[in-house]
Amino acid sequence: MKKRAYKVLEEEETLCCCEYVNRLGERSHVVACCCDCEDLDDACDRFMKREPQKPESLSHVAEVFTDRIRVPWLWGGARKVDLSIIPPLILLPVLLHLAAFHFLLGMAILIALPGLVLWYYYFTHRKKGQTLFFLSLALFSLAYMYYLFITNVLPRGDVSLVQLAVVTVGVILTLVALVHTKRGPGIVRPNKEAVHSTVTYYSPQADRDPVINGGRQDVTMTVANRVGWSEHAGVELKESSQRNWCPVCRVVRPPRAGHCRICGVCVLRLDHHCVWINSCVGQVNHRSFLLTLVLFLLTSLYGISLVLQSVCPNQHLLTALLYCPGVYDQYSSALCFTCAWYSGIVTCGLLHLLVVQVINVSYNVTEREARIALRDKTARRAYWGLVVDTGVYSRGFRGNWAEFMTMGEKLNPPFPVPTELVALLEVDVQEKYKNE
Repeated sequence: MKKRAYKVLEEEETLCCCEYVNRLGERSHVVACCCDCEDLDDACDRFMKREPQKPESLSHVAEVFTDRIRVPWLWGGARKVDLSIIPPLILLPVLLHLAAFHFLLGMAILIALPGLVLWYYYFTHRKKGQTLFFLSLALFSLAYMYYLFITNVLPRGDVSLVQLAVVTVGVILTLVALVHTKRGPGIVRPNKEAVHSTVTYYSPQADRDPVINGGRQDVTMTVANRVGWSEHAGVELKESSQRNWCPVCRVVRPPRAGHCRICGVCVLRLDHHCVWINSCVGQVNHRSFLLTLVLFLLTSLYGISLVLQSVCPNQHLLTALLYCPGVYDQYSSALCFTCAWYSGIVTCGLLHLLVVQVINVSYNVTEREARIALRDKTARRAYWGLVVDTGVYSRGFRGNWAEFMTMGEKLNPPFPVPTELVALLEVDVQEKYKNE
């Protein structure tokens, strides 16, 4: 498909801002988004005739629909739009404005909204697929709350320019930290400098198609691939290899690395896959992830306090969210009060995430390691499950935080391996595929 698309681009002139190459490798235009859809016509005909739909018809219609939703772009033709980013842009303003009409309606919506988000999270997490819904919800929530702060709170005259500057700087720093977090978690790649030898064999592996590469498989043996084999040989050597070997990425993972089934890559010191940033949190971006949480929480708490001081000036900040008489008498005040409640719910959720992250760093355990240890019943739990101590990598409170703050500086640590084990490994691999 890709070769065909490239061939079309080479033969014809460069795509304009409204043209694109569709999933079939054909040149198309955004204006023709409703033209020549045979799958949709066939599905409609079967529906009108009361005939059963084909098993693949609905999936084909969805693929055509998602492929044709494009926006004009100045370079490289029209860009595809991920449909998962659209619902937050529509539902969030509608629900918040509805919730501002009456406090009972506001309570119902603010209770149902987190439930809908959690349901969608478990629905997408079960499918192990990527989605931009949560990232779109997070970014749009931040932008929309700032917009309402400018248009509804600032005109009241209760917020000074200095306070406005503090909120603005907080929003900008949060976005900068988020962009830095999105650069990547640190993907496990073969170390080319540690390549020792290459073994060629013609026996197809179990998870590979024998037709690929003519049945020829090249296995590159690296020094990093032999981590953990320096103590024992024989059975323990093979068990360590199977434990660290990733059959999907076809690399040997260093200690504490893990494979993310959603991203499809192995990540150094994998902590977890965060749906709110649509990326993994690993060795490279873990510190910036914590910084993003801290900046967002500080900005959110300060913004909520300013809003409550403006719409509920006669109430204490700690009780204003629970009791603010007369706030629903004016729609603008009710909308600000509803947004403060919404921001408070989001803040509580992210505060819990930050507390868990800080505790895990203090005990030098990742979220993935804690989940595996609890499953295998090899960890100690305390304080309602907030503390999970595996006792494997802990160096004390100060040592754990010192390692966390400097772990990004050592992405490829050396792994000393005795030369006799290197020779043993080569002989073992050669004999294995010779017998096959």
